[in-house]
Amino acid sequence: MLYQAYQTFTDFMSPLRLGARFALLNETAANTLPIGRSAMAFAHMVAETKLTHRRPPFRIESVPSGNRVLSVHEEVALSLPFGDLLHLVREDSELKPKMLVVAPLSGHFATLLADTAATLLRDHDVYITDWKNARDVPLSAGAFGFDDYVDYVIRFLEAIGPGANLIAVCQPCVQALVAVAVMAEQDHPCQPRSMTLMGGPVDTRIAPTSVNELATSKPLGWFRDNLITRVPLRYPGRGREVYPGFMQLTAFMAMNMGRHMEQHRKLFQQLADGEDGSRIRNFYDEYFAVLDLTAEFYLETVDRVFQRALLAKGELDYRGARVKPGAIRKTALLTVEGERDDICAVGQTAAAHDLCSSLRPHLKRHHLQPGVGHYGVFSGSKWETQVYPQVKSLVLAVN
Repeated sequence: MLYQAYQTFTDFMSPLRLGARFALLNETAANTLPIGRSAMAFAHMVAETKLTHRRPPFRIESVPSGNRVLSVHEEVALSLPFGDLLHLVREDSELKPKMLVVAPLSGHFATLLADTAATLLRDHDVYITDWKNARDVPLSAGAFGFDDYVDYVIRFLEAIGPGANLIAVCQPCVQALVAVAVMAEQDHPCQPRSMTLMGGPVDTRIAPTSVNELATSKPLGWFRDNLITRVPLRYPGRGREVYPGFMQLTAFMAMNMGRHMEQHRKLFQQLADGEDGSRIRNFYDEYFAVLDLTAEFYLETVDRVFQRALLAKGELDYRGARVKPGAIRKTALLTVEGERDDICAVGQTAAAHDLCSSLRPHLKRHHLQPGVGHYGVFSGSKWETQVYPQVKSLVLAVN
C-alpha cells in the first residue's frame, strides 16, 4: 500500500508538471517582465522538482592527463542481475593502476560518486559498481542480501584481475572489508593491493550519530513492518519486497531540511533573476534520482551493521563462516573520515585498523579531513585537493 500511495501521488502530479512544461514554451516572451520571470521560475520548480528512478548519466566526457585532455566513455565489463561492473575507459594506451570504486547501495545511484570517479580517472583505470534499481529486477532473479553484496564485490575484483585497488565510500565499507578479508583468507590471487575506506560504519558503537541512534531505537521487526513494501504491478520487479528509495531520500532530507529549503529558495531567486541555476539544478537532478533496495539487503544491513555491529565485535559470519579481518596481510589500508561527518562519526571508519591486526604498520594509514561533513570526504574541493592526494599516494606506494 505504501508504494502504491506514493505512485498514486506521483501520477496525480504528472498533469501539473506537464502544464508547467507547456508554460515554459512561452518562457522567452514571459521573461520580458519581472512578474513573467517569477512565473517562469515557479514553472521550472514545478516541472523539475520531482523524483526519478532512472540512473542519470555520469557526465564524465573527458579527463585531464598531464598536458592532454583525454575522452572518456563507459563500458559494461560484467553484468549481473542486481548490478553491473562499469568501466570508465580513458582513450589512451598508458597503463594506470586499476581502481574499483564500491558505491553505496543506500537509495541513490552510483552517479552520486561522479565527482569521486572523475578525480580518480586522472591517475587510475577506474571501474565502479553500478547498482540497479531493485524495482526493475524481476523476482525470477532471486534475492540480494548482505552476503550477495560481498559476492558481487569479489566477482568484480575477479573480473578486473590481479593487482587492483579498491575504494569504498560510506555504507559499503563494511562489505568491502568483508570481501577483502574473505579473499585474504583464501589467499585469492585477485585480493586488492590497497583498500581505502571512506566515511563508513565499520563500528557504529563509536560516537553514535543520529543515524545510528535511529537504527537502534527500534527492534528490527519495526523496520520490516513500517518501511518494507512491495513493488507495484507496473514495474519489472512487481511483487518484490523493497525498501523504497523515496523513503531513504525523505530521511536524508529531514536531517537537513532547512538547508534544502534554502537551496530551493536560492534556485527560485536565480531563475527569477534570469540565471540558469545550473549548479543547484544539477545537484538536485542527481539527488532526486532514487533507487529501491531489496528488503533483505536493507534489513540485514540494519541488523548486522547498525544494530549489532557484528564485524566490529568479531561475530560476523559470511556464508556460514566467521569473517577474519586479521587474515588481511597483503592489502594496504587507508581510512578517511570527515571532521564534521554527522552520518559516520569520527572513529567509526578508523576502527578498521584494529580489526586488520596482521597488517604491518607501513601498510596502515589514516586521514582525518578537517572542515568537511560526510559528502565532503568524497566530493568537492577538499576531496580533490586534500583527500585524493592521500589515496593517490597509497596506490603509488603499493603499485
